[in-house]
Amino acid sequence: MKGFDFEEERIKQTIQQFDAKRVLIQLPQGLKPDATRIAKLIEKTGALAIISADPCYGACDIATNEAQSLDADLVIHFGHSKFVKHETIPTIYIEARALANVNETIEKTLPLLTDYSKIGLATSIQHIQFLNETREFLVRSGKTVIIGEAGRVGYAGQVIGCDYSNVKSIVNEVEAYLFIGGGLFHALGIALSTSKPTFVVDPYDNRAFSLNEPAQKLLKQHWACIEQAKTAKNVGIIIGLKPGQKRIEEALKIKEIIEKHNKNAYLLTIREVTPEILLEFPTIDIYVNTACPRISLDAPEKFTKPLLTVNEFMVASGEATWEHMLKKGLFEN
Repeated sequence: MKGFDFEEERIKQTIQQFDAKRVLIQLPQGLKPDATRIAKLIEKTGALAIISADPCYGACDIATNEAQSLDADLVIHFGHSKFVKHETIPTIYIEARALANVNETIEKTLPLLTDYSKIGLATSIQHIQFLNETREFLVRSGKTVIIGEAGRVGYAGQVIGCDYSNVKSIVNEVEAYLFIGGGLFHALGIALSTSKPTFVVDPYDNRAFSLNEPAQKLLKQHWACIEQAKTAKNVGIIIGLKPGQKRIEEALKIKEIIEKHNKNAYLLTIREVTPEILLEFPTIDIYVNTACPRISLDAPEKFTKPLLTVNEFMVASGEATWEHMLKKGLFEN
């Protein structure tokens, strides 16, 4: 697999600009194998490099607390575009654009798109640079292609794990969506946020495929969790401690709704939501996750008790309908 552009010259220039003496490096899981090479690069500038080994799920998950505790004077965050408005420690974002070329794979999408003439195009930050040439290819193939404008995310056509407003803004103008990128996570978010046929062109595995079956399977899993949650008596409400995931007011509103239905609500602060942590509270029947909704999407089967998103909880409590939730977005904050 081809690698990513880590903007090495920009890293060196930024360290010089801030006269940084101690630099915290933060990378998501797929980029961590490059951490040691980046650390060596940084230390050649004379600065001390420290690698954050904790999981990193997005630009909402900036390692600010770690940087403060380590007296770091610069955070270099890889793999995402800026999301948190204000950082207490200087932070630069290296988007790590993919070097894999989508041109070798895009032709494989045409048989999948035979029944659709109006296509919505979207991608993650790593492949933004391929949107225009992909659109041109599809247009030459007789398709009408629409790309949603940038909302609170950085680029037109970009989606992130908790924000699919980009693709939802064009839902009435398209018949299907095509996502450029690896893995299922973002593409599943598109499928579940729009209820439209969604296809993936994966330049890493050099393949194109439909998400219809995985999306339907996931919907059934989450419908089962909602049904189970309706009979729960003790509800744990998770408050994330990461800078872009701390939603205390949302948690308090949920607590109020739960108690209105004569059920017990418990607030839990968690930095890293894992099955092992939740097993420590056997009297709690279900959990409502106000932190990163990705936790509930990635692998719900890992948790022994239902872990609902806020929108799913609203359905389980009767505050919203299933149809309203799907329209709003199953995994959006």
